Amino acid sequence: MTNVAIEVKNVWKSFVKGQPILKNVSLTIGHGEMVALIGASGSGKSTLIRTAAGLLSIDGSGAGGKADASGAIRILGTAMQQSGRISREAKQLRSRVGIIFQQFNLVPRLSVLTNVCFGLLGQISPWRGTLGLFTKHEKQRAMQALHRVGIEQHALKRGSELSGGQQQRAAIARSLTQGSEILIADEPIASLDPSSARRVMDILADLNGNDGITVLVSLHQVEYALRYCQRTIALREGVVVYDGPSSALTPEFLGELYGAESEELFLPGLEQQPAPQATPQ
Repeated sequence: MTNVAIEVKNVWKSFVKGQPILKNVSLTIGHGEMVALIGASGSGKSTLIRTAAGLLSIDGSGAGGKADASGAIRILGTAMQQSGRISREAKQLRSRVGIIFQQFNLVPRLSVLTNVCFGLLGQISPWRGTLGLFTKHEKQRAMQALHRVGIEQHALKRGSELSGGQQQRAAIARSLTQGSEILIADEPIASLDPSSARRVMDILADLNGNDGITVLVSLHQVEYALRYCQRTIALREGVVVYDGPSSALTPEFLGELYGAESEELFLPGLEQQPAPQATPQ
């Protein structure tokens, strides 16, 4: 399926035997989609994100420890992992997938420009990466990415000097410098104030709409899914309980899916705001 960017098939994941976090999860995300992944705390969102990115191996067995060789994750048509084993192609695949975390993962003492250049580590010699030696062309590439997310004026500041929202935008710029075809974001706005959160989501939406980059973003508040993503996948206790249009996620419907847990998924008022139209500057 050449039009599929991410395929998750019959995936189980446990950290303690007999207590699965993901339970036979299957889903597909097409090229160029921007899809929200929602769920209350403990639903398995981060675990699913990390297994899709190849950072966690899936279980090699299904329910009750029975062998299940069908469990697999494929990225851009190539196996990232299968039957509990990370594939040989995983390293190459990771160079095509940008991963954005709630924690910004910048090196505080290094410049923002250098941090963004680290997106090239998989493409340059290890010794240059270790010493932080980048060519003029590579730095220009990083500057273009910083311009794209609107913080090029902060390129020579230390990472620690940026606000949380600016650090997250630098993390996105790092993925752009990497040349990512897919962005997988694990609650990238959870620690940001509403203004910064909207700016980060505006950037992700712009990269999706204008560059065709596939985006899978886990979100704790449904309103951001309503505003930015046409499709939402909802998890509850490790099971996909909804996969469809975000517009269907009314408070009443979420109450049916999550019960009392649905209250923590709403941030009243955001869904009334107009969707962004302009490319962020």
